[in-house]
Amino acid sequence: MKKPNIVILGAGYGGLMTTIRLQKSLSVKNANITLVNMHNYHYQSTWLHEAAAGTIHHDNVRIMIQNVIKPERVNFIVDTVERIKPEEKVVKLKETELKYDILVIGLGFEGVSHEIPGLAEHALMMKNLDSSMLIREHLEYNFALYNNEKEKKQSRINIVVGGGGFTGVEFLGELANRIPELCEDYDINKARVKIINLESESTILPGIDQQLIDYAMNSLESRGIEIITSASLKECKPDSIIYEKDGKSIEVPTMTTVWTASGRANSVVERSGFQTKEGKIEVREDMRTQDFDDVFVIGDCALIRNAKTGKPYPSHGQITEEQSETVARNIKRIVRGKTELDKFKPHRLGTVISLGYNDAIGTILRDCKLYGWKATFLKKMLANRYLLKVGGLGLVMKKGKFNVFY
Repeated sequence: MKKPNIVILGAGYGGLMTTIRLQKSLSVKNANITLVNMHNYHYQSTWLHEAAAGTIHHDNVRIMIQNVIKPERVNFIVDTVERIKPEEKVVKLKETELKYDILVIGLGFEGVSHEIPGLAEHALMMKNLDSSMLIREHLEYNFALYNNEKEKKQSRINIVVGGGGFTGVEFLGELANRIPELCEDYDINKARVKIINLESESTILPGIDQQLIDYAMNSLESRGIEIITSASLKECKPDSIIYEKDGKSIEVPTMTTVWTASGRANSVVERSGFQTKEGKIEVREDMRTQDFDDVFVIGDCALIRNAKTGKPYPSHGQITEEQSETVARNIKRIVRGKTELDKFKPHRLGTVISLGYNDAIGTILRDCKLYGWKATFLKKMLANRYLLKVGGLGLVMKKGKFNVFY
C-alpha cells in the first residue's frame, strides 16, 4: 500500500504509548504519523489524586510531549478534536481537518454527574490536570479562610469524597497524609476536620478481595476518614450535601465535594456516529471497531470483553498500556501488508491501590496479596516502569518515585 497517514487522537496512556512504539518501529519511509492532543503535554492520570491533594507538585504529573517524541518521525498537533467522519476518513479539529488511512482513538474520559441536582455546578471532579490543580487550590483556600473569618464555618473544613472506587480511595489516602500539613500551616486543630467518603455500594473497592478491603478501611479510618457505604448522594449545594442511607436523608455542611465516582468515554465518539455501548465503542479482539477496519480504539473509549467471561476489561492505566502494544503491533502489520492481526491478551502484573504515599494494598500473580510498604514499593516501581517506557532513564530520574520506604 502507499505510505499511509496514521493519525492518533489523544496523548493519554494509550495514545502516547502507541505513538512512541510506532515511532520506534516505523520509519518516515513507511508511514506519516500524526499525534493530536488538546495540550502540549501528557499527564499521568493515575497520579491526579496526588496533585489534587497537594502531596506532589502538578509539574511532576505533567510530561511535555515534545520531550518524548521525535519530531522527524511524528507530526505533533495541539488542537481539539470536534468530530470524526469515519466514512470519509476525516477528523475534524477545531482549527483544521486531517485525512487518515489508519486512525487510533484514544481520547480518554470526561466526568458525568448522573443527574444529581447541583453536582455539576457545585462539586469538583478529578477529570484532568487542571481540575486536580483546582481541587488543591480550593482545599488550601478554604483552610486559609477558616481562621480569617469572624464566624468559623465548619463547612470550610468538612471534605466529602463521592465514590469508593480506586480513584476515590487513593484520593482519601492522599488526603489523610495532606490534611495534617494543612492544619499545621493554617493553625487548625486537626480534630475539627472531617473527611467523609460516600459509596453507594455495600463496600468500598467493589470486586477487590475482602481482606484487602478490610485493610484499606482500617488504614483510612485510623487516620480519621469516615467511610459511609450504601449511601446515595441526592443533592449537592454550595455549602452542603444531602445523602440518603437506610431511607433517611442526612445533610452535611461542606464547601468541598469531590466527585470521583465515575466517568464516561469522550462524547466525541458518540457525536461521530460510532456504534456505542455505555458510551464506549465496542471493539474486536484486535482493537478495531466492529464497522471500520481502519479505526482502532484504545483506553477509556474502548469496550473490549474478556472472551472467557464476557465481561469488559477495566480501563486502568496498565490495561491501556498493554492495549497500545497490541494496537502498535497491528498497525505495523497493516503497513507491511499483512492481513492477520494480533489479538489483545492482557498480562497484568498485578493490581495495586495506594492508601497514601506510605501505605497500599495489592495483588500480584492473581493470588499473592501485598500490604503496607511492599505494596507501596510495587506501586511506585510500576510507575517508574511506565516512565522508563515513555522517556527512558532520564525521565525516570527526573519524575520517578523513589521515596519507597516513607
